[in-house]
Amino acid sequence: MLEKGSMLSAPKTKVTIILANLGTPDEPTPAAVRRFLKQFLSDQRVIEIPKPLWQIILRLFILPFRPNRVAHAYQSVWGDDSPMREIMWQQVAAVKEQLLAQYPQFELKIVPAMSYGNPGLQALLQDLTVTPQDQIIVLPLFPQYSATSTAPLYDVIAKWIPKQRNLPGLSIIRDYYQHPLYIQALAQSVKDYQAQHGTADKLLMSFHGIPQPYADKGDPYPERCHMTAKLLAQELGLNEQQWAISFQSRFGKQEWIKPYTDKLLTEWGQQGVKSVQIMSPAFSADCLETLEELAIQNAELFLSHGGEHYAYIPALNAREDHLQLLLSLLQANLDGLKQTLASA
Repeated sequence: MLEKGSMLSAPKTKVTIILANLGTPDEPTPAAVRRFLKQFLSDQRVIEIPKPLWQIILRLFILPFRPNRVAHAYQSVWGDDSPMREIMWQQVAAVKEQLLAQYPQFELKIVPAMSYGNPGLQALLQDLTVTPQDQIIVLPLFPQYSATSTAPLYDVIAKWIPKQRNLPGLSIIRDYYQHPLYIQALAQSVKDYQAQHGTADKLLMSFHGIPQPYADKGDPYPERCHMTAKLLAQELGLNEQQWAISFQSRFGKQEWIKPYTDKLLTEWGQQGVKSVQIMSPAFSADCLETLEELAIQNAELFLSHGGEHYAYIPALNAREDHLQLLLSLLQANLDGLKQTLASA
C-alpha cells in the first residue's frame, strides 16, 4: 500500500539517438584496410555485380593488391584515429551535451555507429536488444540519400527487426540535402574560408560519385546533389561562371555520373583557369576521400596541368552551425515524441 500523499512516477521514456556514417578501417594498415574493404565491397548495395562473380573479382584481383595502396593513403591523413571517427565522436559529444540538457524527461542515449567497421550498427542494435528502448532515432550523416550509402543502414535495421518481440518506435531521418540550415552552414564555411584566404576563379562542389546505371535505375542521389549545389550557389550569390558541380571517387571501369572531378580539373588547368577552391558537400566529416583525394591528389592534378592555386575547403565536421543543423533535425523528432506522450 502507498502511504498517504505518495505518488507513483512513470519511468522515463528510453530514447536512443544514433548518428551514423559510412565507416573506416580500425588502423591504417593493409590488414585492417583489407578487412574493411572486404566488408564494404561485399555489400550488394555498393557493388551490384552478381555476387558469385563479384566475389571472385574481389578476392583475386582487389583484396590482394588494393589494401596496400589504400593503407598508404590512410597513413597520410591518420591522426590518433581515423579522421571520420574522430570527428564523429566530436559530433556525438556536442549533440549529447545539448540534448541531455534540453530533454530531461527522456532517458537519452546518443551514440555513434558505422555501416562498415567500428563502432558497427549491427553490434549496437544487439546491445539495444539487451537494454530495450522505447524509441530509436537514426540520423544518417549523408546529406543526400543514396542507395549506396544511406540504404545499407536501413538494411541492417531491417534484418534486426524480425528478431525483436518488443519493438521500439523507430524513425530514420532520410536526408537533409536542401535544409536551409545545411545550405547556410555550407555557405558560411565558404565565406569563412574566403575571408581568410581570398576567393578563386572557380568554386568546385565535388560530390562522391555513383555508377551511372544506379542513377538510371532510380537512385535520386544525383538530383539531390544538383539541388544542393544550386541552392548553395544561390546562397553565395555566384553566377554560372563562378562555380561548377562534379563527382569524384570512381571505382572500376563502368561509367559513373558526370562530370568527373579529375577530368574537369584537368580541363580547367589546360584552359587557363588559374585558381580553384574545392569543397565536398556530400561529406559531413572529412575522411580519406576529402583529405587525400580532393586535398592532395587533385591539387597535384590541377597544378600539373597549368593551374596555379588550389585549395580545399574542409567539410562541416564539428562546426557550430553544422551541429545546430543536426540538433534541429533531432529536436523535431524529440518534440514530436514529447507531444505524443503528453497527449497519451
